[in-house]
This record gives sequence, structure tokens and C-alpha cells, in this order.
Amino acid sequence: MRDAMTRIMNPPSIHERSTAFSVSESGPGDWRQRLAMITAMMREMSLQDDPQAMVRSYGERVRRLMPSDGWVSLSRRGLEPPRYRITRASIWTEPIDPWKQKDRLPLLEGGLLGELLYGDEPRIIDDIEPLLKPDDPALEYLQGQRSLMAIPHYDKGVGLNMVVTMSKQPRAYDLEQFPERYWMSSLFGRATQNLVLRVELKRAYEIVERELNVVADIQRSLLPKTLPAIPGLELAAHYQTSQWAGGDYYDFFELPGGRWGFLIADVSGHGTPAAVMMAILHSLAHGHPGHPEPPSALLEHVNKRLSASYTAENEVFVTAFYGIYDPTQRQFAYSCAGHNPPQLRRCSLGRVDSLEDVGGPPLGLFEDVEYAQAKVTLRPGDILVLYTDGVTEAMNSENKQFGLEMLNEVLTRCNLGASAMRNAILEALDRFTDSNAALDDRTLLVAKVL
Repeated sequence: MRDAMTRIMNPPSIHERSTAFSVSESGPGDWRQRLAMITAMMREMSLQDDPQAMVRSYGERVRRLMPSDGWVSLSRRGLEPPRYRITRASIWTEPIDPWKQKDRLPLLEGGLLGELLYGDEPRIIDDIEPLLKPDDPALEYLQGQRSLMAIPHYDKGVGLNMVVTMSKQPRAYDLEQFPERYWMSSLFGRATQNLVLRVELKRAYEIVERELNVVADIQRSLLPKTLPAIPGLELAAHYQTSQWAGGDYYDFFELPGGRWGFLIADVSGHGTPAAVMMAILHSLAHGHPGHPEPPSALLEHVNKRLSASYTAENEVFVTAFYGIYDPTQRQFAYSCAGHNPPQLRRCSLGRVDSLEDVGGPPLGLFEDVEYAQAKVTLRPGDILVLYTDGVTEAMNSENKQFGLEMLNEVLTRCNLGASAMRNAILEALDRFTDSNAALDDRTLLVAKVL
């Protein structure tokens, strides 16, 4: 009996589909009215950014175009046979948002609707009355109806959702119109799913963005709140990440005898992983017992712990430069671990010296490394610039780097104080890169000897 009551559709020819779509029983003007309604519906769909609102609006318009006596939407997403959920129904007096109120959706098992949903095919049933059993779990949705049209919505080739439209009249659905109705409903189902994914993706981005902003706030909290007041020295600093957070780091350490330690470092990589390593670097640098001297002692301390516990398996390394300034003698002792050598503008001598006479491998590569150190005496008017490679390796539209030559050209302006010199370097960078976003973190420390 079931075979006699059920028709599984064979697609009509192109000519038949075209005829079914364009010919109207109501007269030659009816297709224009339908076209206008469909155009208005498509415009409204394109404005929606909430899946529930889009489904509601679409359903209201479709039911005006193609009236029915009842309808129900089903989903087996995330469920095992023969279970399914009712996601929408014409008999509901209160709508339920299936994406936000999933716990309120009726969970059913088996019956005629379950058979249709798991059958995974479009169906028309001319008379459901002989097929309904008194214990059918969806009886309240089907009672009083005679014929139905079941349209699956596929996801990765499987009909996870289905829309069932019903009529109180037997044989109410025209076979010639079924392919177009199936097509329209399926396309709308796909559009709805795409909107759901877009909304979920937007929500996920918002969550990630909030978390990244927290990471950035934590990272910046590790940097000096204010620059130290060092006798005979004017200081200025600039810190800019290429993403929410980054791997550049600078710090100052107050030492006995009025001396101060200057640290600048750059973690390999970008973004959150580099920011995490930057926080570890901060902890290790501040966790050295006592006051490490000479400058190489701090680098060796940090290197040993990074290599032993943090960088051995993840191929991360840190370049760093650490110097200790003694204002009473204007002496600057320093050590370097693979970092860009600071530039020292000797204004009284009219030249730029690069503090590159000592060096060693970056931190975190080899556990047992001894770093050499050097010392330089500063003179009034000298300008010392510590920087990360995001400054000198900044690119312009012709893929040329800012480089040391352009940096040193700015340093010829010896009349500038530390803050003005910092600003001049940044302005030169901005002009060079056409104000494009930084591709790498940029950190500057400028010290002018008074």
C-alpha cells in the first residue's frame, strides 16, 4: 500500500521544467506578480544577518506564494538514527530559535517523519492517512493532514535537515512544480546554513579578539610604566606590535651605585606565541638573584633557562642586547646575543659608531654559552639608539628596507632631544613605508647624553 501512496520524483526534462516555472493557471499576468514577490523576497534575504529572522521572513513570503495547511521542519544533525528534532512547526504558538534554544526543541524517535528524514530523498505522499499510526511520535504535527511534500536539505551530501509541507487535501501537490519547489527550498537551506556559519565565525572572531586584546594588555603591563630618571641622560621609547600582541621587549633595571641596566629583546615569530615567550623572558630577566654583573651574566642566566625549559622543542629563539650605564663615569658596558647592534651617534665627532664589537648566538639555542662584553665611554651630545629589526627591516612599496643608512641619516640631526629624535625616526619610517601597517614589531629606545 505504501508504494501505491508514495511517489518518488524523477526530474523532468529542461523543457518540462521551463514550462512548469513559467506557465500560470491564473492568467498571463500572474507570473509577473510572482516574480515581483520573489524579487522582493530575495532583496530582503540579502539584508538579513540573523538566521532566525531570515527563516521567519522567508517562510512568511513563501507561504503567501505557495499556501499550505501545515508545515514542520526537522533536523537529525548530531543525532543517531532514528532520533530527530522538530525545529519549527506551524502548530507552535511560540517560535523557538533552534540555534540559541536547542534544549527546547522536541526530540522524537521514528515514525513517519523519521522515516522520511532518514530516507534522505525528496518525497511526495498523496495520502498519509493510511500510513499514520496512533502511536506515531509526531502525530500532533500530522493529524488532520492528507498529503505532504518532503524536501531534504543536504549538508556534505547528507540530508541532515528537512522541510515537510502538508495539505488537508489528498493529492494536493503538482508533480510538475515539485522540482522547482525542491530547488528553491534547497537553495534557501544552503543560504541559511552559510549565514549560520558566518554568524558563528563572527562570534568566534569576537571571542578571539577579546582574548587577544587581553593578551596585549597583559603584555603591555610588563613594559615599564614610566622611563627612569637617570642623571645626565634623556630617554624616549616607542613600542609597536604588528598584531594584537608581539614578541618585542624592553626594560630597565635599577642597579647599585646609581647605575641602570638597559635591555632590549626580540622573540622570533609574531603574535600570541611570541607574546607568551616575551612574558617568560620578562619573568626570567627579573628572576635573577641579586644584580647580575657584568652584562653578560644576565644574558647567560636567561639563555640557560630558556634552553633548558622553553625553547628546546619549539624552535623559538630570542635576540637580546643588554647594557649597563654608569652615569658618574658616562660608561656603557654591554653584551649582545644575536641582536641588532645599537647605533651611537657621536655628535661631537660627526660620525656614527655601531656597537657590534661583541656578539653571540641568540638566547635559547644553546644552553652553555658565554657571552663577551665591551665598554664604551659616552660624551655629552651623544645619541644612543637601541632598536629591533622591525625598524630597519621595514619595507616600502618597492620591497626596499629602511635600513641602517636611513636610520643613521636621521641621527645626523644632533640638535634634537631624545623624544624629538624618536619622533623623527618614526616620521621617516612612516614616509618610507607610505604609512602602511607594520609587518613586524617595532621597538625604539633613544638615549641622549646631556
